[in-house]
This record gives sequence, C-alpha cells and structure tokens, in this order.
Amino acid sequence: MEDSGAILCQISVYKDMLDQVNSEIEANIQVTREIESEIGKCSEIEWALFIKESELTRSFLSSQFEISGLISVTDDSRNSLKLLEDEICGLRNEHSELLRKLREKREGFVKMCTEFQREISVDEGSELKSILLEKEFLENEVGLLEQKNIDVKNSILAYMEDEMKNLLSD
Repeated sequence: MEDSGAILCQISVYKDMLDQVNSEIEANIQVTREIESEIGKCSEIEWALFIKESELTRSFLSSQFEISGLISVTDDSRNSLKLLEDEICGLRNEHSELLRKLREKREGFVKMCTEFQREISVDEGSELKSILLEKEFLENEVGLLEQKNIDVKNSILAYMEDEMKNLLSD
C-alpha cells in the first residue's frame, strides 16, 4: 500500500507539474494571442503608415513638379524682364536721340527765322510795315463786319419773334 500511496503521491506531483505546465502553456498561448493581436495592430498601423507615406510621396512629387514649373516660370519671367529692360533702355536712348535731333532742328529753325527777319528788316522794312498795317486794318474790318453780321442776325430774330407773336395772337 505504501507503494500505491507513493505512486499516488508521485501521480499527484506529476499532475501538479502537468497542471503547472498546462497553465504555463495557457499563459504562453495567451501571451502569443496578445502578441498576435499586437502584430495585427502593428500591421494595421504599418499599412496606415504605408498609405500615409504614399500620399506624402505623391504630395512631395506633386510639390516638386509645381516647384519645377514655378522655377521655369520664374526663369522665363526674369529673361522676359531682362529683355523688357533692354528694350526700355533702347527706347530711352532713341527718345534721347530724338529729343537731341529735335532740339538741334529747333535751334536751326530759330537761327533761320532770325536770319530771315534780319534780311527782311534790312531789305524790305518799309514794305513789310505797310503790309503789316494793311493786315491789321483788314483784321479790324473783319471784326467790324462780324459785329454787324451779329447785330443783323439779332435784329432779324427779334423781328421774327415779334411777327410770330403777332401771328399767334391774331
């Protein structure tokens, strides 16, 4: 009997050890499940981060494309600005040259007029004076005729107005 008690004791010890191994296996299984759950969560996070990375990459490439376009436009604008500045400078030079030529021609014209007046005053002083006096006289006559014309128009208008009143009152 003692053998059966020892065997039972031994079985009980083995059973306790087996129970302990089973509980450790269950604990390991639980840890494994938790690890697998965490792995699943990590996979989801990794997938979300992969999608985010692809969106950021697409956004980055799009931004790079826009920046390249803007750089190209900026370069073209700078070149255009340079050409416009050169053209404006050329136009300013042409303008200055035209002003200089105009001033020279004006000075030449003034000299020619002065010379002409000097020649006229020396050669035909009295004839020119008589022509100028006749011109002034004729201008005065034109002014008087214009005034008389205005007076006649006014008197005709007044006469017509009186006649219209008479006709309308009859």
